Amino acid sequence: MSDDISRKAVVLLSGGLDSATVLALAAASGARCYALTFDYGQRHRVELEAARRVAQALHAADHRVVSLDIGWMGGSALTDAAIPVPQELSAGIPVTYVPARNTVFLSIALGWAEVLGAADIYIGANAVDYSGYPDCRPEFIQAFERLANLATRAGIEGRGFRVHAPLMKLRKHEIIREGARLGVDYSLTLSCYDPDASGRACGRCDSCRLRAQGFAEAGVPDPTRCR
Repeated sequence: MSDDISRKAVVLLSGGLDSATVLALAAASGARCYALTFDYGQRHRVELEAARRVAQALHAADHRVVSLDIGWMGGSALTDAAIPVPQELSAGIPVTYVPARNTVFLSIALGWAEVLGAADIYIGANAVDYSGYPDCRPEFIQAFERLANLATRAGIEGRGFRVHAPLMKLRKHEIIREGARLGVDYSLTLSCYDPDASGRACGRCDSCRLRAQGFAEAGVPDPTRCR
């Protein structure tokens, strides 16, 4: 662990398994972590409570929940109630993809990082056990980091940014093992795309299936509450 406790990092925190692990990794690196969660019109808004629980448990220096409704544009099963959440894994880019979501979220994180004087931004993007989202690929993360250093005063003045996606090449069971090593309480997290009002997972969507498979392969007890 680094002794540089003055180093700040902004961490995107959805309340899911991956982002909780990323927050733990950022904290373990010695960074003072500022967690950022978005209330963006998602149908699974109970994840916001999960994010609050995780931020508190992992001792984030600050946790902001930003209301940024992008659901009005539709185009995703996560924001449009008329589009059903798929109950099986599909080929190609699934209907749970939210147009430009990570681009928007990282842009807000970048602005906050510049104000805080934080050089590091963390995101739980994954290109192995993921659903085919184009904004979860390493090419996207690299491109956004270049943009961050071109489009900000801090970048122009030589105080640039690094965008970290430490889970990018890990399988779900590897992510879970790493989180368990760091003491992440996964019972606080929610990964389901279609949970009920009390936060119980559907157990059928692609996110639930990947999560269940990950715990089984990791040999770690699965604390997921299903309805």
